[in-house]
Amino acid sequence: MQSFRTELENQIVEKEIIELDKKIHEYQNGKIPDEKFRSLRLARGVYGQRQQGVQMVRIKLPFGKLTAKQLIRIADISDEYSNGNLHLTTRQDVQIHFVSLEKTPELWAKLAEDDITLREACGNTVRNITASETAGIDPKEPFDVSPYAHELFKYFLRQPFDQDLPRKIKIAFSSNEDDTALTFIHDIGFIPKVKIENGNLVRGFKVVIGGGLGAQPFLAQTAHEFLHEDQIIPFAEAAIRVFDRYGERANRHKARIKYLISKIGLSEFQKLVDEERASLKSKTFSIDRNILKINLPERERNFTTFKVSENQKFRQWNKTNVFEQKQQDFFGVYVKILLGNINSEKARLLATIVKKYAADDIRVTISQNLLLKFVPNEALPALFRELDTIGLAETGHGSIADITACPGTDTCNLGISSSRGIAKELEKVIKEEYPDLIYEKNIKIKISGCMNSCGQHSIAQIGFHGSSIKFENKIVPALQVLLGGGIIGNGEGRVSEKVIKVPSKRGPAVLRTLLDDFDSSASLQELFNDYYDRKGNRYFYDILKIHADETSITNEELIDWGQEEKFKTAIGIGECAGVQIDLVAILIFEAEEKIISAAENLKNSMYADSIYNSYSAHIHISKALLTEKQIHVTTQIGVLNEFEKAFAENFHFVNGFKNYVLRINKNEPTEQFARDYLFAAKNFAHTAKAFRAKELQEVKK
Repeated sequence: MQSFRTELENQIVEKEIIELDKKIHEYQNGKIPDEKFRSLRLARGVYGQRQQGVQMVRIKLPFGKLTAKQLIRIADISDEYSNGNLHLTTRQDVQIHFVSLEKTPELWAKLAEDDITLREACGNTVRNITASETAGIDPKEPFDVSPYAHELFKYFLRQPFDQDLPRKIKIAFSSNEDDTALTFIHDIGFIPKVKIENGNLVRGFKVVIGGGLGAQPFLAQTAHEFLHEDQIIPFAEAAIRVFDRYGERANRHKARIKYLISKIGLSEFQKLVDEERASLKSKTFSIDRNILKINLPERERNFTTFKVSENQKFRQWNKTNVFEQKQQDFFGVYVKILLGNINSEKARLLATIVKKYAADDIRVTISQNLLLKFVPNEALPALFRELDTIGLAETGHGSIADITACPGTDTCNLGISSSRGIAKELEKVIKEEYPDLIYEKNIKIKISGCMNSCGQHSIAQIGFHGSSIKFENKIVPALQVLLGGGIIGNGEGRVSEKVIKVPSKRGPAVLRTLLDDFDSSASLQELFNDYYDRKGNRYFYDILKIHADETSITNEELIDWGQEEKFKTAIGIGECAGVQIDLVAILIFEAEEKIISAAENLKNSMYADSIYNSYSAHIHISKALLTEKQIHVTTQIGVLNEFEKAFAENFHFVNGFKNYVLRINKNEPTEQFARDYLFAAKNFAHTAKAFRAKELQEVKK
């Protein structure tokens, strides 16, 4: 990948790392409140985990792209700062667990040497932008979406409107209408399209918006059937700005963009997006289609071979893990990683193998596996043998035997019951009892440790999420069984339906019942979801209810998978979206920081960024004064409305405070407006602080 690091970028990264180190020490010395520090570290990829005193570090890999050198760097980092394990996620990130907080700045600095960032990997930000791992080699794709995902990643990194959103924003690019990137569950999703205009072939995207999983899944709605390629960044920026201003901030369970669109309607949301366009720094944004360079393997070398016909595992691997690319005589090869966990030693060995047999373009997949690209046909036997030697030639990629699971109770604060433990058992059942199902790619099993769907159970044909059952005086680890989810295509999908809850130790029995019934009852060539629709939810409840019998719970079932002690619920505070802060002093402090940033932006001719920071300063100051009056508002637009009502007699603006602040989306981001708006923010801050000081003095009297 072409480096996104310029001299200015290097300076910014260095400053951020120094700042993180400084803030850690201030926090440890009691100078920064816990809530404020949590927000700060989350935006820098440092996430609290279930175990006290250690952190999970999330490494942000745009569309899952890794070079061999970067993989080695991450493996070395894991050895030095953690336990030597790399966890691949459904967001195409890599996570390292059990990291000491004090070591995170040093860890980040070493990753930055190979163009790897932690910035905005967590928190209320634009998260890692994902894409179909096959982008660029997909025989069905109209064009390669990788450069588009890369350009969006670069554009949104460190944007002022992207640092303290109501909640996270997830964006995905699918390579074709099969929608393998699952755009229908994303806040914003893009599917590539081409059409003829004025005799020319032009590129664009179908755009869907407002999808999301969690405890209450929403399917995305179509915002544009065809949006020209130079409009996708302006559209995304305008949509995120609208979400920032109108999105819910108090109730984090209702704070995703899907709830805003549900509340005001898609047409009203689109209207607000159109109104926001005047303030954008770029009304169009041309994508550099050639920004990503790929180093192909040498074709001249001779690859060692063996008698393929005598190796059954190779034949299975070749059928389930290998596919022909759109580039003639080249193949994509999936490396199946059990539950997304690969140790550092294997990662380094894999990087060495990649250098010999594939392009220097490894992709982390949303199914927690790895994809190697541009493997020459003649190299496949030798590649297989080397992968098999290090235990990375497991067959059945993308099949029912390739189960997706989040970390669950192993490390996550929100985990209720084990997801990895049951996933291992289910894979074992399929491998040992249903070996032919390694070829079944129309059924997916996905597991989450709680209802929040990090393991994407809500869109699986067969899904499970962690839960518990209270029976008499016992608490039993449990699984909620869901059926019937999946991809429809072209930005559409279906959400799985809850069927029944069973003790976790009965998960394998549930799977056997479902597979046996499907085998005996489904008609020839009938897909699982069609079979589910035909039979109906009640039918599956009836055939599974034998596994939910609470009167037969045994002592063994009181212990969760992979545990030795009796189960007990121990749910902490989740940090998936950070925590909002309402303390008056902190709000004023943050406003002052925004003003400083706005001044720096202005000095560097970054006028749109300066304007947004000045806007944020207005919001923080007005919210601080409202909070002091015990007026709690949950959206930025609400802050503007309520401030105008509450302080009309104290602060005088010719056309009202709301109109005064919302000049941001009525003006082009020129130098003069940036300068005037910054002056207004400074003046408002000075006046508000004087007003507050006077009010406090009156209280003391």
